[in-house]
Amino acid sequence: MAAPLSPPTVPLPPWLKRPLGRASDISTVQRIIKERHIHTICEEGRCPNRGECYSQGTATFLLMGPICTRSCGFCQVDKGHAPMPLDPEEPAKVAESIALLGLRYAVLTSVTRDDLPDQGAGWFVRTMEAIRERSPHTQIEVLTPDFWGGEPDPKQAAQVQFDRIATVVAAQPACYNHNLETVARLQGRVRRGARYDRSLRVLELVKELNSQIPTKSGLMLGHGETEAEILATLQDLRSVGCDRLTLGQYLRPSLEHLPVAKYWTPEEFDRLGQQATEMGFSQVRSGPLVRSSYHAGESA
Repeated sequence: MAAPLSPPTVPLPPWLKRPLGRASDISTVQRIIKERHIHTICEEGRCPNRGECYSQGTATFLLMGPICTRSCGFCQVDKGHAPMPLDPEEPAKVAESIALLGLRYAVLTSVTRDDLPDQGAGWFVRTMEAIRERSPHTQIEVLTPDFWGGEPDPKQAAQVQFDRIATVVAAQPACYNHNLETVARLQGRVRRGARYDRSLRVLELVKELNSQIPTKSGLMLGHGETEAEILATLQDLRSVGCDRLTLGQYLRPSLEHLPVAKYWTPEEFDRLGQQATEMGFSQVRSGPLVRSSYHAGESA
């Protein structure tokens, strides 16, 4: 019997090819990170902008280890086996790295840790406190998971989610980011274990708790969504008060991940970005290589 055919691979268009950056600039950040045995989403997620960001002395720190308890179909982060125990020194190590890099704006994200009692909400706060002790003028953006614990009682689950988000909001991040990643129709295929309405609720809760904190979300295009679906999603984000938006192109990390259905052109990204601005987003980053934390501090 003939082997099953693999899905066709769409050739990478020229606008998605970019230089890696100078080795000396990259090695400085990599050395600081590796010496402290901490992680960045830049490396774990194979971000195409890591050369540019490293050359500017910045990185997005990945908290609570490199192993995620969920299995999203698009994400390069390691998954499928037991997550690492928390390193009690990680907050101090991240704070030291930020001080050494002289960052005025730092981004903290994490893997999803459904195994932890508070899913890591307190760990975000502990890390923020450590950063402020070392670098009191550094602004901190957080990019969190949905903090949904899976309690069988929906009311209890909603209250637990509220409490976890409130914990992070009370620490007053400069921006609270939570990504929808894709349109409603494709959530189950792309974001296994997540839900569209649940993610919108994260952003809504942040505004209910503190309307002064900017909220942010992002989509990775190329999973088969239509332009009409994208615009409907942006309207949903605006309906919960989302202030900032990133739109980027999904790039398949390996043959184990979802194939790319379409490469959106730079012109299409420009048009979508303009439409998002007209909807009222205060900051829009829209382009094939844009990622959640790309130039995040420019509005600070």
